[in-house]
This record gives sequence, C-alpha cells and structure tokens, in this order.
Amino acid sequence: MTFNLSYAPYDVDKFLHDALHVVNHPAVWDPACNTYEDEQGFWVQVALPGVDRKDINIVFEDGVLTVNGEGKEDVSANRTYFAREIAQGGFSRSFRLPNNVDPSKVSASHKEGLLTIQIPKRDEAKPRRIVVE
Repeated sequence: MTFNLSYAPYDVDKFLHDALHVVNHPAVWDPACNTYEDEQGFWVQVALPGVDRKDINIVFEDGVLTVNGEGKEDVSANRTYFAREIAQGGFSRSFRLPNNVDPSKVSASHKEGLLTIQIPKRDEAKPRRIVVE
C-alpha cells in the first residue's frame, strides 16, 4: 500500500497554522491581505467583506502596523447554512515596517470591503533624481 504525500509546503504550513490558530485564538480570524512597496511608500490592503469602517481599528506603534476589529454576524434563527466561508467575529493582522516610514502621514480608506492603508516613506528615504550639470 502506498500513500501519495505530495503536499506543497504551503499546504502543510497553512494546515498547521489554521489548526494552531483555532486552538490558541478561536474567536479571531486572519483576513486576506496584499502588501507591497513602491517608490513613495508601503501599501497594505485588507479584505474585510461586510465589516463597517467604524468597526476597524488601525494602530501604528513601535514599527508595527496592526489592523483589528470586529465583523458583525448577521444572526437569523431560521437559516440552515450549506457553506459558511465568510469569517465573522474578531480579526487581527500585524505588519512590521522598516524604519524609513513616516508614521505621521499614514492614511487609510475603506471601499467595497477593501481596506487600503498607505504608509509613506520619509522624504529622505524616497529616491530622488540627481541632475548632471
């Protein structure tokens, strides 16, 4: 008898993360995120379907950006779910940022379930063009 254990490392990591996450923090979920950098700064996009902007907290402290809050559950006693994949309840994500960001200029917007946070670089950290004379 042979077994095919050709799981990608990501699948095993995700399985262990999800299993441990449920044990350690049963009421908190990790929303899906995109993070990227351009020459002006860093960007964080957080998928928060159904979460109202007033239920989102963003804190930047000691070089760590934390997004957390609470997604309200639509409670109805007369429902029988066949699939329930949209997470509800508390959520939290944290991101360590480099020292070249300007925390006083962080901004955020929330549109159609997508939270977008812009963390600008300090002016001295931005690339600048040198003119040859």
